[in-house]
Amino acid sequence: MNPVPRPADKAVTGARSDRALGGAVRSAETAVGGTIRQANRERILRAANRVFARKGYSGATTAAIAEAAGLPKANVHYYFGSKQALYREVLAGTLHAWLAPMDHLVPEADPAAAIEAYLRQKMALSARRPDASRVFANELLHGAPVLGSLIRTELRQAVAAKAAVIEGWIAAGRMEPVDATHLFFTMWAATQTYADFDVQVRGVLGRQRLSAADHARAADHVVALILRGCGV
Repeated sequence: MNPVPRPADKAVTGARSDRALGGAVRSAETAVGGTIRQANRERILRAANRVFARKGYSGATTAAIAEAAGLPKANVHYYFGSKQALYREVLAGTLHAWLAPMDHLVPEADPAAAIEAYLRQKMALSARRPDASRVFANELLHGAPVLGSLIRTELRQAVAAKAAVIEGWIAAGRMEPVDATHLFFTMWAATQTYADFDVQVRGVLGRQRLSAADHARAADHVVALILRGCGV
């Protein structure tokens, strides 16, 4: 039979319970705080993409970005420090989002399925995040002063690795010979044009804005064209 706790035992047990409860409360507060911080950062990044896309880096201000995000200006500086740091994070985030679809391109994959998955994911990014693509394009048009180092290192390495996969498919007779590196340039041009040159596309199609059906039609066309060119 368990002994009946003495008063001192009850006090110790109560203290332990209080500490455990306090720890749980602090953990919950930390989790809530982390969620709020993440949500605020994402709001600021979305707003920054809109403002940088429309105003360029020089024309954009942290005040305008804060207003677009619906947050105090101090929050922009608290989370990102400066306009330049925020701009760099916007660009790096776009680059990393574009690199992620490359995960489909692995040696054991079916070339047609892998290339199609890559293209459709890139087309979806152009549809969902057109401002991010325009900010990226504007950075390149100005000589990539901020993004240059990432292009020469991370992007170059990623393309080299995935070009090697494509060359392996070609060597195995699984697709027609193509220049694997330049294939990426072709795929980027075909997918990103629907964001970067949205005005031109809408003008030719006679649209105020591109619909989901327009994006689906474009994706089907790009996929079919590239796959035919690759002979898969």
